[in-house]
Amino acid sequence: MHQPDGKRYEGMKYNRCGKSGVKLPAISLGFWHNFGGVDTRENSRAMARHAFDLGITHFDLANNYGPPPGSAEETMGYILKNDLSGYRDELIISTKAGYDMWPGPYGDWGSRKFLMASLDQSLKRMGLDYVDIFYHHRPDPETPLEETIGALCDIVHSGKALYAGVSNYPPELTGKAEDLMKSMGMHILIHQPKYSMFERWIEDGLLKELRDDGIGCIVFSPLAQGLLTNKYLEGIPADSRAAKPTGFLRPEQVTHERIEKV
Repeated sequence: MHQPDGKRYEGMKYNRCGKSGVKLPAISLGFWHNFGGVDTRENSRAMARHAFDLGITHFDLANNYGPPPGSAEETMGYILKNDLSGYRDELIISTKAGYDMWPGPYGDWGSRKFLMASLDQSLKRMGLDYVDIFYHHRPDPETPLEETIGALCDIVHSGKALYAGVSNYPPELTGKAEDLMKSMGMHILIHQPKYSMFERWIEDGLLKELRDDGIGCIVFSPLAQGLLTNKYLEGIPADSRAAKPTGFLRPEQVTHERIEKV
């Protein structure tokens, strides 16, 4: 069992999430990469322990993180059981559903069936009774928004999640989702969009929508998966994300033009 640093809260800044009572660390640890079944579990454990020692209290997951899908949540469950089991109330653990997860018509997008089944699977993989934040991972153009938002509200009412969030929603749809949730007596806690110096779409309306609605904002890929560091200035290192056969940063994306921008 890990013995956390007794000074872990002295150096981290915590920001209020929108107009809620929740404060999140200025930096969170995402499990999108480096925590799957293809990764070295001891390295994953070491990163999570070190993050907690630095005051990083928010671990962010999704049902499909891995690879294979689900394995990042299994790693989270292992870390909680073996390293951080006595510190659950000091952690914010979030997960999501919205991308392809299992075969057939009920394993993707935003139906009530999918969201509720997915969260039950996520809780089982992590060995948890609840998550702190449950997100709808992406808009579903075919499922009525009322069904998706209603499912999120019912999930919170059930106690399986303390708060609800959305990810990758454009500004207008975010406003509609918040209006629906308010009509059901609840509030969207947080929105997770993609944002970096290469991808600044949220500045065109979304940030204003979130401010107006009192919704928090937490971005993913702020370093463009490592491109906005010095890692690729001299080519693609053998141990880098772009060199791996799995993942979302491909070698062809590390172009001369992009590196010149960096």
